[in-house]
Amino acid sequence: MDRTIKRKSEHLDIVLSRDVSNREITTGLERVRFEHVALPELDLDDIDLSTEFLGRRLAAPFLISSMTGGPEAAAEINKAIAKAANAAGVAFGIGSQRVALEHGGADAGLDRSLRALAPDVPILANFGAAQLLDWKDPAEDARRAVDMIDADGLIIHLNPLQEAVQAEGDRKWAGIRARLTDVVAASQVPVIVKEVGCGISADVAGALWETGVRIIDVAGAGGTSWAAVEAERAPDSGRRAVADAFRGWGIPTARCITSVRQACPEATIISSGGIRTGLDVARSIRLGADLAGQAAGLLDAALDGAERLRRHIAIMTEQLRVACFCSGSRNLAELRTAKLQDPVN
Repeated sequence: MDRTIKRKSEHLDIVLSRDVSNREITTGLERVRFEHVALPELDLDDIDLSTEFLGRRLAAPFLISSMTGGPEAAAEINKAIAKAANAAGVAFGIGSQRVALEHGGADAGLDRSLRALAPDVPILANFGAAQLLDWKDPAEDARRAVDMIDADGLIIHLNPLQEAVQAEGDRKWAGIRARLTDVVAASQVPVIVKEVGCGISADVAGALWETGVRIIDVAGAGGTSWAAVEAERAPDSGRRAVADAFRGWGIPTARCITSVRQACPEATIISSGGIRTGLDVARSIRLGADLAGQAAGLLDAALDGAERLRRHIAIMTEQLRVACFCSGSRNLAELRTAKLQDPVN
């Protein structure tokens, strides 16, 4: 089995079977408390949760974030996600296309069959930033990634901590920013840059803005710790100890949202990293996010099939609707300015 494929299969198994949460840091979203509106003067069913993303209308500000695994598991996950996302009217990102790109073809269901299953919603291609240095022509490979699935946008993910503590990780990161600038300039679709659970700071967001990136997924700390995942699959006790020391590393999701919004007021911001409920989505939007993404929290549902995943999204959407109703918000624009309680109380 190819080493990269084997690693992705191990990642999926570990996330499903072991506690790899960030035990030291919460998202910070739990401290965002709306002031309750006991007389909302609006009808629950009339609340408008829709928004626009990448030129398409979403029924709710929700992104099914990238999930990965070995080819067989990933193919079923991607198929279920495509069906559920289209039925629910939400965006979705696929897992890393690195294997498909490096092997010269599509695998894991990563082809235009996904677009056939999800003709109405944004689909996001995806590969890691470290590959920008490995590939001879990253702009061309980025084009191939997009064309492979007829994507509306391209995610390039940042995971320096995971690579640093992974036994076979990519250690060379000097020069990635310049390569990213070239890819963004050449791309025919918007490029989204995201972290994988350690967060994006204001300084990094500013640097990304200078490269031409206009959509940032903060992917803050408080959910899955990929250092913990790598500790679980470490080949020896020494490597495990190195990885495990960083289980609590990262910037809380709530702090990422507010600082990135301040640094890049015109950016489209996606909140992810420990998003567990529709109330977390509401809190994220109130802090300055435009969308919220979830991955590990719906992995079980995705493995069970499209219908269970659709029900999961429906629950989160209804939770968001109730948050709007009880904060007196008719739509997402009003939710962004909904009154918060005094933190002391």
